Amino acid sequence: MEISGTLKSIRAELNITQTEFAEAVHVSFSTVNRWENNRVIPNRMARALILNFCEKKNVSQALIDSIRLYK
Repeated sequence: MEISGTLKSIRAELNITQTEFAEAVHVSFSTVNRWENNRVIPNRMARALILNFCEKKNVSQALIDSIRLYK
């Protein structure tokens, strides 16, 4: 799965908006929107913030692994 799909799946699992996700990982709404539309790929620091958020929110392990494996 592409990272854009993984991010959408994380939001769907947690039932949160792009805005809520952006606030949680300390980026702008437009950044999340660009990630989810494959215009920009989250950098290493952003992926670390996303992983931290997912672990705290008990997101499914498959989605966490998908973020971890993305390079």
